[in-house]
Amino acid sequence: MPGPSGDIDPQVAGRIRLVVLDVDGVLTDGGVYVGARPGQDAIELKRFDIQDGLGIKMLRWAGIEVAIVSGRVSEATSWRAAELGIDECHQDPGARKLPIVQKMLDDRGLGWDEAAMVGDDLADLPILERVALPVAVSNAVPEVHAVSRWTTGVPGGRGAVREFARALLTARGEWDRLVRQYCDDRS
Repeated sequence: MPGPSGDIDPQVAGRIRLVVLDVDGVLTDGGVYVGARPGQDAIELKRFDIQDGLGIKMLRWAGIEVAIVSGRVSEATSWRAAELGIDECHQDPGARKLPIVQKMLDDRGLGWDEAAMVGDDLADLPILERVALPVAVSNAVPEVHAVSRWTTGVPGGRGAVREFARALLTARGEWDRLVRQYCDDRS
């Protein structure tokens, strides 16, 4: 497992207009809790890191669109996306993520050089191989690390998205301003 990457190239960071996030293994630790009471439907629970949520909001405050693209359908994912104000939440049970991201880019008139993705597993490779800023969480599979330009120091579900958001926004020169604004709004 590689250690955390250094700084993100400011020129690359400045071009990013869309950040695509995987869910299981990136926004969560990859674990799924499944249970049911006798005679009732099964329920699924996922653990999301609260610091990732603020990192996502800060990306959005900086004018960067954030999208969720998952290869697994889950109500927990839909609920978390809605809570964070993420309109682009796509869940494809066949993990066909590439056509989803291509459509999002086309709809916005963006190119692959204006996108970043945070991933962890094989289903993320088709996108990671195309985006300007492919990012691996520290516990990603070796194939994902091999194509990534930046790696988090913490595993998915443990603040990896926040760590990436901080690094990206720092490279763009926006992190300190957004932190100050966040604190001032709560003073």
